[in-house]
Amino acid sequence: MKYFRFTALLQSQGWLQPAYVGVDANGRVGYLSNQPPAEPAALETAEALVLPGFPNAHSHAFQYAMAGYAERHPPGSTDDFWTWRQTMYRCALSLTPDAMEQIAYACYRQMLLHGYTHVVEFHYLHHDEQGKPYANPAEMGERLIAAAARSGIGITLIPVFYQKGGFGQPALPEQRRFICPTPDAYFRLLDDAQRAVKHYDRAALGFGVHSLRAAEPAAIKEIMRHASADMPFHIHAAEQKKEVEDCLKHIGKRPVGWILENLPAGSNAHLVHCTHLCNEEVHNLAASGAHVVLCPSTEANLGDGIFRLKDYVNAGGQFSIGSDSQIGLNPLEELRWLDYTQRLTTHQRSTFADGGLTLMRQVIFSGRDAAGLTSDDFFETGHSFDALVCYTSPDFRFQADDALARLIYHTAAVAGVRTLLSGRWAD
Repeated sequence: MKYFRFTALLQSQGWLQPAYVGVDANGRVGYLSNQPPAEPAALETAEALVLPGFPNAHSHAFQYAMAGYAERHPPGSTDDFWTWRQTMYRCALSLTPDAMEQIAYACYRQMLLHGYTHVVEFHYLHHDEQGKPYANPAEMGERLIAAAARSGIGITLIPVFYQKGGFGQPALPEQRRFICPTPDAYFRLLDDAQRAVKHYDRAALGFGVHSLRAAEPAAIKEIMRHASADMPFHIHAAEQKKEVEDCLKHIGKRPVGWILENLPAGSNAHLVHCTHLCNEEVHNLAASGAHVVLCPSTEANLGDGIFRLKDYVNAGGQFSIGSDSQIGLNPLEELRWLDYTQRLTTHQRSTFADGGLTLMRQVIFSGRDAAGLTSDDFFETGHSFDALVCYTSPDFRFQADDALARLIYHTAAVAGVRTLLSGRWAD
């Protein structure tokens, strides 16, 4: 057993101080206490504060190749989510399997170095450059798993059903690499992906639909009827105002309202973005047991809008975070964005009771649910020791009541971070 000593380690009920952690040969926690082990043991000491490794509940790894490259706005031009998609399509059409693996590896390495230790990969770049299935239909999914294995990050692969170009519209030519024409074609892809995840012991499988605008309602219902209830289900919903308007026009319901009426809810369902909700949807979504996945840096970058997080949490809703388009890869920054956007819209500073710990409990436990993982606390014996180790600035003095808030809200409090993955330094 290898032992560490840290200044303090965060659990869901507060800080363990000091923190002694013993890790076995498989990287699993075998000892966790504020007292040193009874037997003589060598200790690796780090004067640092330890947070659980973050689950990244929504990622499009291939978009790391274009992060920051869609920011030129000539005078007089109009750029929004819908025009941004053209840059994304060009990127998607250019990637070979080898390029996909290299880009995903670089992306996952950066996630690790910033404190994400598991990624939920919302994967719809399925086919070759002409839109034809590869000889191995799960080729691109396998490359994502290979990239995760090379980096060491855990991965939950979500092969995504993507059928149409919009409400009432056939798929666009530039979407040809994404398309599964029928639920049967999607299930064949899912079967191949199931075999692919077996190649990596930190890989798992979920399933998903891109969005209501990208699939026929009847096809979504069929997928939900036949897919395993044990796997997490992910879907984009109500990200853009135009999406909500088009959904009302073509289906007669708002996207989240339709999902809640027609699909089984519960903790296995994870709705991504949900930016534009009416009062009824906020409360019904919270009551349904489904979770929301929020991607603050991407939602800001794309001009999506601001999710009604304070109202949703007050109604009992649960949420996680994701890096989405990879424009931001720092989970602590995402937490600040979550809270600060609420303060800007409510004009109040008290978004959450015990804000820092509430944020952490939500994004860790809901994020693990989104990945198909289970746990009772941030760190547990028998579980992999995955952690974000925060080295604080010289003027930082540990006080349990405000240490977490300072790590999240005071940008100069953290002088540097390192990530532990199965008890080994990721860098």
